[in-house]
Amino acid sequence: MDNGIYDRAPELWWADHGFAVFLRAWVNPWRVPYFKRVIAERGLDPRGLSFLEVGCGGGILSEEFAVMGFAVTGLDPSAPSLEVARAHAAGRGLAIDYRLGRGEKLPFADASFQAACCCDVLEHIEDWQAAIGEAARVLAPGGLFLFDSLNRTLYSRLAAVALAQDWSFTRCMPRDFHVWSMFIKPAELKAALAAHGLACMGLAGTRLDRNPLRAVAVMRDYSRGRIDAAEFGRRMRIQEGPSLAGNYMGWAVKE
Repeated sequence: MDNGIYDRAPELWWADHGFAVFLRAWVNPWRVPYFKRVIAERGLDPRGLSFLEVGCGGGILSEEFAVMGFAVTGLDPSAPSLEVARAHAAGRGLAIDYRLGRGEKLPFADASFQAACCCDVLEHIEDWQAAIGEAARVLAPGGLFLFDSLNRTLYSRLAAVALAQDWSFTRCMPRDFHVWSMFIKPAELKAALAAHGLACMGLAGTRLDRNPLRAVAVMRDYSRGRIDAAEFGRRMRIQEGPSLAGNYMGWAVKE
């Protein structure tokens, strides 16, 4: 897995091309409404509540939570990505505390945060169970934990690896961006949550709002330079749905 891309090309976090546009234009429109609904149903008023994003990258999700009103701390091992995140947040007038560090060993005291998230991260690190344990440690009792990941299925191997990375005529992500063997089955993730005192309260998957063959055509158009990544996200129209075969998200509460 090539995690070095975050150091080599940090400008791609907010550029109109590259991998991060897919997260902003395709993934955020799917997961942010779900997270907002969970927060509302929990009766939480985000204003002033301490929130940690583990693996914040360039801040594309940290800024969403800051706009909701949370007092956000973002942590990431990529110093160049954090510099981009700080500059972009300052340009929007958002006060986000970005820190250098790793999810497997968080530099925070026990029970430091009232909410946390770990998104687009767990399937990128070897010891993802340790990151779950650390997130649980720094959450206060009753704290909210939000997450997403990729399921290890034949579907995800075809869609997220073969079509998205390996096959040149549909490639829309960098080679070695994901490694299928590191994808996490929901049952595995739920077991890790429970082992660290986090009760999983809900899971949701995705639904592709178009014919699968048309989705492949969109990927081909992008790989051939006919559309940019933002247009790719608009045409693919991923939505919340019942299938956990590919991307899935969920929430848990610290017992």
